[in-house]
Amino acid sequence: MLLDFDSAPDSLLFQMAAEPVNLNEFQELARLALPKMYYDFYAGGAEDEHTLKENVEAFHRITFRPRILVDVSRIDLSTTILDYKISAPIIIAPTALHKLANPEGEVATARAAASCNTIMVLSFTSSSTIEEVAASSNAVRFYQLYVFKKRDITATLVQRAERNGFKALVLTVDTPRLGRREADIKNKMITPPLKNLEGLLSTKVSSDTGSNFEADANETMDASLSWKDLEWLRSITNLPILIKGILTREDAIKAVEVGVAGIIVSNHGARQLDYSPATISALEEVVHAVKGRVPILMDGGVRRGTDVFKALALGAQAVLIGRPVVYGLAAKGEYGVRRVIEMLKDEFELTMALTGCPSVKHITRKHVRTEHERIHSML
Repeated sequence: MLLDFDSAPDSLLFQMAAEPVNLNEFQELARLALPKMYYDFYAGGAEDEHTLKENVEAFHRITFRPRILVDVSRIDLSTTILDYKISAPIIIAPTALHKLANPEGEVATARAAASCNTIMVLSFTSSSTIEEVAASSNAVRFYQLYVFKKRDITATLVQRAERNGFKALVLTVDTPRLGRREADIKNKMITPPLKNLEGLLSTKVSSDTGSNFEADANETMDASLSWKDLEWLRSITNLPILIKGILTREDAIKAVEVGVAGIIVSNHGARQLDYSPATISALEEVVHAVKGRVPILMDGGVRRGTDVFKALALGAQAVLIGRPVVYGLAAKGEYGVRRVIEMLKDEFELTMALTGCPSVKHITRKHVRTEHERIHSML
């Protein structure tokens, strides 16, 4: 059978095209591969989605100040996070329900992380169990944690993570209630039961007005969670605790005071409070407040290797990538996740070469100019 290319739909031609050459093309492949409800679940943000757009666009307003005549014949991308050496400062962020994207789910993602020698943060809302992911590969794994109204459930999850070789906890603190994700409400998004909660909690919450994901979260999450609860969490585990969801100087200082092992500057992928700042815009405020006392990571809007460089220049030790990983998984399974990471690494290496940085330790604040600095220079 001969295909009439003049009449073939754009979607078919796109699928037949060569391998994606950037992360945006993986997103388009994922859009074509997934049911609309699932694509919207992964891609959507809160309310007007202003912060969702700003997370990406804020990177575009940062420009480079490249240095020339530097020996960049050898480039070393590697770095260390909590004493774990990884091939590049690019970590897999916790994202929900990977089996909606691919039948192998988080197991495929973990194998890709291992093959790329990087860290995977397993989502609390994973569709594979802690034990299944632990058995899948030798990747360094962190576990994302929420605190439940029933503290014994949280304690059980911590114990399972410890028992299965997870190396750190990532406590997400920006979700006293779930943000208003209007695409999920319109689609009446139905999510499968959370595997890690089987036998611990009823995962069936009726909701006649919107997504069961929202209803589940608001039924189980503890809106009373406060700084004093960090002391309780530290008392039940020896694992280092990173706190995810910091956007301000005040909270960064408080986090250091209560003894966290690291901070992740994050607005939850713009899925919680719309019109909160883009994470790359909030990063320096946190960096200046912490003054090097704990490592700082960031997520949100990273789509290019140039974005990775900009984040490091502004003080992050590494970035976490969420949606691009899911898009790679939806488009091409484990191979797709691996390609997403490899693409970012290749772009990051090229950026380092073109800015005159043979290793990550050579990346400095002087290599970038922010929009504020550009405007100030014109006054």
